[in-house]
Amino acid sequence: MTSFNDLGLSQPLLNALAAGKYTQPTPIQTQAIPPVIAGRDLLGIAQTGTGKTAAFALPILHRLLTNQRRPAPKTCRALILSPTRELASQIAEKFRAYGRETKLVVATVFGGVGMNPQIHALARGVDILVATPGRLIDHLQQNTLRLDQTEVVVLDEADQMLDLGFVHAIKRISQVLPKQRQSLFFSATMPQSIGQLAAGFLKEPVKVEVTPVATTAERVEQRVIFVEAERKRALLAEIMADPAITRALVFTRTKHGADRVARHLTNGGVPANAIHGNKSQSQRERALSDFKSGRIRVLVATDIAARGIDVSGVTHVINFELPNVPESYVHRIGRTARAGNAGQAISLCAQDERPYLRDIEKLTRQRIASTDRRGDAKLAAATAAEPKDSRPQQHQQQRPHGQRPNASRHGANQRHQEHRSEGQRSGGQGQPQHKRNRKPQGQRFGRADGQRQGHSQLH
Repeated sequence: MTSFNDLGLSQPLLNALAAGKYTQPTPIQTQAIPPVIAGRDLLGIAQTGTGKTAAFALPILHRLLTNQRRPAPKTCRALILSPTRELASQIAEKFRAYGRETKLVVATVFGGVGMNPQIHALARGVDILVATPGRLIDHLQQNTLRLDQTEVVVLDEADQMLDLGFVHAIKRISQVLPKQRQSLFFSATMPQSIGQLAAGFLKEPVKVEVTPVATTAERVEQRVIFVEAERKRALLAEIMADPAITRALVFTRTKHGADRVARHLTNGGVPANAIHGNKSQSQRERALSDFKSGRIRVLVATDIAARGIDVSGVTHVINFELPNVPESYVHRIGRTARAGNAGQAISLCAQDERPYLRDIEKLTRQRIASTDRRGDAKLAAATAAEPKDSRPQQHQQQRPHGQRPNASRHGANQRHQEHRSEGQRSGGQGQPQHKRNRKPQGQRFGRADGQRQGHSQLH
């Protein structure tokens, strides 16, 4: 069996891995690290939780150690682009952990915090910069950063980064990157159309695919419950009465929906909080900290905000609303059953979400076991007992009767709204030009930090 000692990594990195009790690389690490060390471009596809971060962090650190030089002011030698601030923070944390025996400088750039500390850090030059696209472009526009000396660039969660919401920002950034560079794309999923788009940014890449496209985590027990939309909250409260559910992630499609679900659970005696793009930095940090420490049992999240959340011991993922982008289902349930553990994924499916379920089963190539709670008298009574002002409204994203969702267009619109609140679009990408020009510089982004917890398996 391959060990990290067999991959040609520098001794300081091996020492850090040994100190963290990491001995066996995961399949994505085994297949990706050698070609990246050799300088090849790479497209890596692996399920969430299989160690994608270490698969690019370790060879990048090795490269920078092998060819040590002081970065010039306002430059970075390696650039890692992340779709969310939580994921950016986690990636930087991993780089620091693996490079603990080196003097390499790691910095993060994202919104939700002041720019002055970032400007100060960039002024000296950094070895590794982890950034979200919006705030990165802000720094480029203010001439507090230049990318002409960047040696390697990584797009993590490439399916989201290069989908309609980020394509313009990525193209703008690529225009100021050196043509002679190493480019790496890593993602849990890579739809064919996005893969074709990614091919334009890679030069003769090595493709590493350790699982079939959109294969869901094998250790996740999946089931779907059919229920009326207005009775979902009563069903969720019933599910959470099970003491075996010690730590659960609940997903909604909208930010306001996440807040409503969290309030309903809390009012019912289930400690919960919500995390999404409208939350401030301190609110997001506190919610994540409470979830990790066990002070709350449930964290309610939107898809974008959940990118980068990696908390050990998540026993259940509950889809309060099915995602209208089937690839998001893979990312969602990948939050449980991490590092070899088992987990459960429960999806609550209303009548108008049946097309989403069919799309998910088509993508994952499996039939999800189901139970039917429609017309359930117990749920009807629990729903009727809810205060009138707290009862669920009619499904917000309900389609006209008989209309099949256009997954690409509908999903892009959803991501567009969430990305804008997350502060990931520079200059309001996707808005008409006259509206973009009205927005004052420095008021475009609102990001916050988040932390992820380490595991016995490298991520």
